[in-house]
Amino acid sequence: MVEEADSVFFTPAGPNPGDFRLWVTEEHWRALCPELTLSTTLPPNARSNGLGADAMSRARARMRLEGYFGEHDPELERLAPRLADAVSRLVRAGIPAPFLFVYDEAWTAFHRMSGLLADLLGPDYRVLPDFWAWHVDPAAEQAGWRPHRDKGGKALRADGTPISLTIWIPLSDSNPLNGCMYMLPANRDPAYNTPEEDKWQIDLPSVRALPGAPGDFFCWNQAVLHWGARSSRFGEKPRISMAMEFQRADEAPFNQPLIAPLTALPFAARIRLIAKQIVQYQHMYPLSPEVAAFARAVLGAS
Repeated sequence: MVEEADSVFFTPAGPNPGDFRLWVTEEHWRALCPELTLSTTLPPNARSNGLGADAMSRARARMRLEGYFGEHDPELERLAPRLADAVSRLVRAGIPAPFLFVYDEAWTAFHRMSGLLADLLGPDYRVLPDFWAWHVDPAAEQAGWRPHRDKGGKALRADGTPISLTIWIPLSDSNPLNGCMYMLPANRDPAYNTPEEDKWQIDLPSVRALPGAPGDFFCWNQAVLHWGARSSRFGEKPRISMAMEFQRADEAPFNQPLIAPLTALPFAARIRLIAKQIVQYQHMYPLSPEVAAFARAVLGAS
């Protein structure tokens, strides 16, 4: 998830710098999106037993061959519109979209992946402190992140099984006109998991579009080549989405702090993690000096 992009991260058209002190108060976020919650307990819908035997078998087979798979979760279909609306509200207020992760529901969406993550990464897998949310606006012909491999071949074991994974969730309809994800399947990528992985050899007919709807999710290993397309002004609505990364617990951490599965983080910890995202990805977007200063202040005080 670390690559350059040209979509806008933050335009200082919303809160003025004097408002940033409110960003560390729960009351501010409750008032902004009152339909979402902030708590320290997991809701009943936060757990999933996985995909079922047949779907899980197919997912494992696709992961081995192509490096990714896509599935659908009815509970995500119910959560996604609320989360998409929250992202839109954040963007209108001039607040970076990753602040979506201040809310329980953003974490719940990924907690629901616990069953399949345990199957793919081991029951004691860990959540990496690497996540993001996007609002790609077709009216401005914005684009998602450019072609990249999240971590490359170091994210694979010697037998090709994943050490770490990314789960990407479209919160609104995602299609070629509003910048859906594209993937070069592992078995169609001659540079995949080789010392030449940074020298892309893209066979254009092998590129696969990943259109999605609320309720869908996509999971890929962190060595596959993928990107978010540039949107078209003819796209009807923004592409709103979010992603989070995970890794095996029996391998050295790719980033810290690692988070145990199904952890309900307290509010202050969420704010620190969001500030960490702003700092570690600040090379990717035009970033307001005020937001950068806010993030550094939060991390410096933690």
